[in-house]
Amino acid sequence: MAAAPQAPKRGSIRKTRPLVVKTSLNNPYVISWSTLEREDIHFILQTLEAKFKLIGLQKIEDKKKRKKTALMKKQSCGPDIEISEDPKEPDGDLLVSGWTPVHVRKQLVIGVNEVTRALERNELLLVLVCKSVKPAIITSHLIQLSLSRTVPACQVPQLSERIAPVIGLKCVLALGFRKNTRDFADEVEAIIPRVPSLNVPWLPDRTQGSTDSLETEPSESQDDEILDTSFDDLTKLSKRKLAEGGQASAATLQPLKIKKLIPNPSKIRKPPKSKKSISK
Repeated sequence: MAAAPQAPKRGSIRKTRPLVVKTSLNNPYVISWSTLEREDIHFILQTLEAKFKLIGLQKIEDKKKRKKTALMKKQSCGPDIEISEDPKEPDGDLLVSGWTPVHVRKQLVIGVNEVTRALERNELLLVLVCKSVKPAIITSHLIQLSLSRTVPACQVPQLSERIAPVIGLKCVLALGFRKNTRDFADEVEAIIPRVPSLNVPWLPDRTQGSTDSLETEPSESQDDEILDTSFDDLTKLSKRKLAEGGQASAATLQPLKIKKLIPNPSKIRKPPKSKKSISK
């Protein structure tokens, strides 16, 4: 005989599942790209498009074309016929895959990941980001990075639609120019004055001038000197300042003297273990 299922005992309480709580940090500030004027947008797009066409920078990919042609031949000949292809002997009409002027490609940084790495290494002069990026969080981190590296950056509408077909790519979400660029030096110098400044509340704008840095440097050096000096030297310095300035009301530093140590009465102390309890 099979045992009958037992009923739940009286007084048993069902265990409730713990609530799943996820912590998240919210930013009270709304960080966004500064808006460009229409004239500046047309100027940036026209100068870049004309320069890329003049240089002839393009990315050529022949592997896809070879695969497509091989599939078309197999379909036309039939499934039973096998076609031998020699990858070592490329056709004369097909060009080698890659960027045509390699030295020009080394002066540019294309793509969000490549721009992020170059900004972290502080290797860029200018950063341009496409406005049609969705979601916008893909390129929002470049605002803080470019401002911390003092690199001018802006969001340009239709950057990918105008530049990508000229270069031979599907899309260009971010474009950067390296510091060692020679072919794009004139274009970068012409575009930088038209780039608006970025606004991040917790990052100061370092391009405003060197007056603030000059004012803060002596104060920091004074703090380091104060930390290095001892207590007796500080008292001597304070006495000298009082003698020179004649300020009798200023406070002087005095050595700290400990008279008596009083234990905390509110602290709960554990009773010491007796020998009898240990033996048991």
